[in-house]
Amino acid sequence: MMNQVTTVEWRERMTFDATTNSGHALALDAPPPTGDDRGARPMELLLTALAGCAAMDVLTILQKKREPVQGLRVSIQAARATEHPRVYTEIAMTYHVRGEVNPHSIKKAIELAESTYCGVGAMLRKSAAITSRFEIEPPPVS
Repeated sequence: MMNQVTTVEWRERMTFDATTNSGHALALDAPPPTGDDRGARPMELLLTALAGCAAMDVLTILQKKREPVQGLRVSIQAARATEHPRVYTEIAMTYHVRGEVNPHSIKKAIELAESTYCGVGAMLRKSAAITSRFEIEPPPVS
């Protein structure tokens, strides 16, 4: 049974209003000249979904290991195919972890998130080579 519902409704030009299954709203748009740049591009949202999915999983795993995470940021760089459909072909993820976190714990958390838990990554991996690395940033000085 399908139980996830997302809707997009055309507002004007290339602007659409999207509502997610959980009731959250966001705008989608295209760049000028076809759009007015009033919202995210759908392909950008795929990378955002990947970063969010992986970050939530990594943070949950590190917290369960009682690691002293003070901050977590995931940045992504990606390449797309030159011909249509212009799918992502390469995705490089960098996990920026702040705090005195054990590097082995970070590595293991990323491996678990990417191999077992993050469904967005599992889907994108079917068309793109995904690589990842992490950087540990020192905690802020008090």
